[in-house]
Amino acid sequence: MADPQISHSSDQQQFVATAAGGEHLGRLEYERRADVVALRHTVVEPAAEGRGVGSALARTALDWVRAEGRRVDPVCPFVAAWIERHPDYADLVVSEGS
Repeated sequence: MADPQISHSSDQQQFVATAAGGEHLGRLEYERRADVVALRHTVVEPAAEGRGVGSALARTALDWVRAEGRRVDPVCPFVAAWIERHPDYADLVVSEGS
């Protein structure tokens, strides 16, 4: 599978992954809270699991958060674990009490 195409729907507060032919592969939902973006839920379609879709969604969302000058609250367990495996994004995570 080629890399998924990730689009950002600001109105729906989500990133959406599709295949080159337009097939829906997954989404990452978020919520804006002032200067913090809560990454709430990641869904990958069963047929696309294990193909890097979740990682592409997480990386794209985190790159967007960084570009916006915001911080992130990784509510989604998948995103929290992904950040642990990619410590170059750890600086975006808000600490408790922030």
